[in-house]
Amino acid sequence: MIDATHRPRLPGSIDPDFLKGVGIALAAGVVLAFTGAFGMTGEGFGHRLLYWLPLMLAGALWGHLCARLLDRWIDSDRRPWLASLALTLAIGLPLTVVVWGYTVFLFQAGRHPTVGRLIAFFPPVLVVTGVVSLLNVFLQRKPIQTHAGALDAPAPRFLDRLPPHLRGANLRAVQSEDHYLRVHTNRGSDLILMRLSDALAELEGLEGAQTHRGWWVARDAVRQVERGDGRATLTLEGGVRAPVSRRYARALREAGWY
Repeated sequence: MIDATHRPRLPGSIDPDFLKGVGIALAAGVVLAFTGAFGMTGEGFGHRLLYWLPLMLAGALWGHLCARLLDRWIDSDRRPWLASLALTLAIGLPLTVVVWGYTVFLFQAGRHPTVGRLIAFFPPVLVVTGVVSLLNVFLQRKPIQTHAGALDAPAPRFLDRLPPHLRGANLRAVQSEDHYLRVHTNRGSDLILMRLSDALAELEGLEGAQTHRGWWVARDAVRQVERGDGRATLTLEGGVRAPVSRRYARALREAGWY
């Protein structure tokens, strides 16, 4: 592992998955406001937007945190429906209290909030949360692919993050391990402190693709493909085995990986 003197700072860029989730939530908020969902047709469109957009944004923020925590226990690549259900419950149950309080504040000021009204909010909140959770889980099914740069193009930025003893080595794969990335090269492997989502942006310039939520593989490093039970495993030069999730299998197959 790289010692503290060589560890890069955690990148400050925003997680693309988070931005996608926020975009989906806000778009859903506009649709709900436009249609006057859940009996709100008597309110003006501006008032409906004032209601739905903050709630959907709060749901996206809380949902992103829940997704990161649940990701440690449920593999959404293998069990997308279970992941969607768990995410719906984790987001929807506490968010119902927020929706209840915000509704009372915005539409029922001066009324005494009751537990009965709180319980009535659970079904509609879980329906909306379930739809958004399904969209987030199932729309993120296309692997990020990186492409070889021109001969005179500068080297990919990610290569500058390699520790000194791996500089100039051929990169075969990048594997996520908690908050670190294990880089596999023809000179061995090591850990660097970085998120895979940030690494994928910096790997542009090398021909490869994300084969799993926690793996990026260089295309020219693949030596063998094993398939079974609807999944595939790539054996790389040097013997490293990289999984291909069901989520990405079709796109990689269509791209000619196997």
